[in-house]
Amino acid sequence: MGLNHSNITILKEIAELLNEETEMIPMLKGALLKFLSGTKFDTGWIFFIDSKGKSKLVAHENLPEALAKNGCQHLSRGGCWCVSRYRNNELMKASNIIECQRIESAMIDSDDDTGGITHHATVPLQSGQERFGILNVASQNTVRFTEEELELLESVAFQMGSAIKRIHLTNEQQEIALVQERNRLARDLHDSVNQLLFSVTLTSRAGIEMSDQPEIKETFKEIQELTQEALTEMRALIWQLRPKGLESGLMEAIKVYAEMLGLKLIVNVSGVIQLPSRIEETLFRIAQEGLNNIRRHAGVKIAELYVTVTQTDILLVIKDEGRGFVIDPKVRIPSVGIQSIKDRAHAIGGTADWVSEIGKGTELLIRLPY
Repeated sequence: MGLNHSNITILKEIAELLNEETEMIPMLKGALLKFLSGTKFDTGWIFFIDSKGKSKLVAHENLPEALAKNGCQHLSRGGCWCVSRYRNNELMKASNIIECQRIESAMIDSDDDTGGITHHATVPLQSGQERFGILNVASQNTVRFTEEELELLESVAFQMGSAIKRIHLTNEQQEIALVQERNRLARDLHDSVNQLLFSVTLTSRAGIEMSDQPEIKETFKEIQELTQEALTEMRALIWQLRPKGLESGLMEAIKVYAEMLGLKLIVNVSGVIQLPSRIEETLFRIAQEGLNNIRRHAGVKIAELYVTVTQTDILLVIKDEGRGFVIDPKVRIPSVGIQSIKDRAHAIGGTADWVSEIGKGTELLIRLPY
């Protein structure tokens, strides 16, 4: 059974859209909308499913009110046959779903219209051996879909899987290029500015030894202290560009960084730390910024770090008993450091909060999903 002319046309249009888009979610939403507008299917939604089997609703179009209400809660929560089959490696091609727990729960719990949606078809999104998730589509008052409709669904899923793979590869290449650029900049800073500051430190030290006049000695001493401070800042910047020690473990890298800043760090860990590289680097960058803030503003040389790992979250707490501060609610960005931490946490779906009081220290609380 082959695809008819209208189906070939819609596949061509979808292929063109997928090739033009560079952002993942807009690409999926656009392709899904074009597919629905050119076929008899009425609604659709896409789950990404990670290696642990955790599913996430990433795109949907034309959902009836019962499925769309409260942030698509019925689609986002609970179990269902299609996701279970996918996790068990039993979903290999486009299939009819006899009963969907998510749709059934929406029908039971909601007085809103389900738009005649009672059943759906499902297909895995994959490229070669790599699997990314599933595409589900449904039509009003339709219990079962034809072989031709399932064949069309498989063709679209194949296109989407290839496009998802392309964007993953592009993002990986961009990340590699970014790391290479960071390394180059770190080398340049180390070889030029870092060495220059070190030379100024040695020169000022020599000036202190050579001069007999107290005023000149004091001037050279001030130059030495300022240069040493700048040298510490530069080393911290180089570390931020090219973190050494992550290969020895996240906690070891954070400890070494604190030591370099002249801070004594007391570390408490609960749970096994085996994290994806992106989560690990985000935690490291946030810890760096938190420790930088303590060194610059807290007026203390000791800090505590707590890491708790659960099945779904990582909680990072950094505490000091320093000066503390009060955030003015009228000011959107209290400081560049605080905003940087917030941005890093939010970028991967996490949260960042502070508890601080003048004279009673500061507690930074970070929660990241994984």
